[in-house]
Amino acid sequence: METANSSTVQSVTADTSEVLTFVVDGQHYGVDILRVQEIRCWESVTRVPNTPDHIRGVLNLRGAIVPIIDLRIRLGLKQVEYEPTTVIVVLQVRSEHGSRTMGIVVDAVSDVCSVKSSDVQETPDFGVNVDTRYMRGITCVSDPMVIILDADRLLSSDAMSVTAI
Repeated sequence: METANSSTVQSVTADTSEVLTFVVDGQHYGVDILRVQEIRCWESVTRVPNTPDHIRGVLNLRGAIVPIIDLRIRLGLKQVEYEPTTVIVVLQVRSEHGSRTMGIVVDAVSDVCSVKSSDVQETPDFGVNVDTRYMRGITCVSDPMVIILDADRLLSSDAMSVTAI
């Protein structure tokens, strides 16, 4: 598997960013490639008692204890058995308390794509019953529509609950 430091990542201009795209429950999502530390095959994690269901546990990553979040469950989707394509995307998440390394479990990694800021549309307003604060926007990369996630907002509350243990 390739990481963010791979030579396949193209140069970025001021109005273009690189996005790692991945699949969760058949939908394509993306995160800023500059937040991606590495991509790992799924491996068992150590469960931490009294944590929410979407926190699968922690993983020892070269001496650092990294919380692992199941993105399916975090997004309110049904839990499924992990397949051979299931991977952990290790991200750097920023909050008011500093930077933290966290992993998200996704069904499969798709690609690294260049996305022009002008091609990212605002997340539609679905009303008060739909929480879109974790979404930076939506774009079309080739054929599939990609929901660009804000990793900081999506994972910040999780980071605080795990570090408090």
